[in-house]
Amino acid sequence: MLVYFVISLILSLPLLFFFFFFCFKTNTYTPPGNPNSDLKIRPGYTTYKTYIQRQLNKTLNPKLRKIWTTRDWDRKIQVFADFFQVLKQENLLFNESKALCIGARVGQEVEALRRIGVSDSVGMDLVPYPPLVVEGDFHRQPFDDGTFDFEFSNVFDHALFPDKFVGEIERTLKPGGICVLHVALSRRADKYSANDLYSVKPLVNLFTNSKVVHVRKVDGFGLDTEVVFRKIEKQDQEVIRGSR
Repeated sequence: MLVYFVISLILSLPLLFFFFFFCFKTNTYTPPGNPNSDLKIRPGYTTYKTYIQRQLNKTLNPKLRKIWTTRDWDRKIQVFADFFQVLKQENLLFNESKALCIGARVGQEVEALRRIGVSDSVGMDLVPYPPLVVEGDFHRQPFDDGTFDFEFSNVFDHALFPDKFVGEIERTLKPGGICVLHVALSRRADKYSANDLYSVKPLVNLFTNSKVVHVRKVDGFGLDTEVVFRKIEKQDQEVIRGSR
């Protein structure tokens, strides 16, 4: 009996090797313009559906949602408001700005924007939280081209396809619009993250129609770096394309 078990185990090894090799290959993704692999996609998502379900496991977690809407509510709103006030002082955000918060969960950042005077603000997440957050997938935003003056997100690490995440930001931003990302560089993100970022270089490469405004350290709920981009004006985009 033991002999048959050993033989079957040996015969199954090539099949197991092929299976794990195939899974690794199909779940490894190198973002465009990132040959140094400073942005790595975590393996394990066999389909887009499994990825979405994992994200929903966090978003719909009843314990987390209770924390977000009670204990964390005022504290996070105040921290976000402080971040946004600085951006207003630097003329990167205005009361008249039409603003989007990407991956907003229950909308603390949206509420913060509204409290400091940016009243035309909305959040987007897989699960809506009216009236602050509408339903949407950041890989395919449900908004028209050139809708927003300002977009903020602290969930870049949850993007399975970072190029699509960034591409949708640049599509829905107006020319001259501002995108602010809070990311983690000095520590790994949480267990629901889909990628790990090791420098700002991949972000710069991904934002093909934008220029870096600044990069600075922040303390934002485990995220340590703020990267701000300004979408290039249309005439400048045409000049760049013509020079290629």
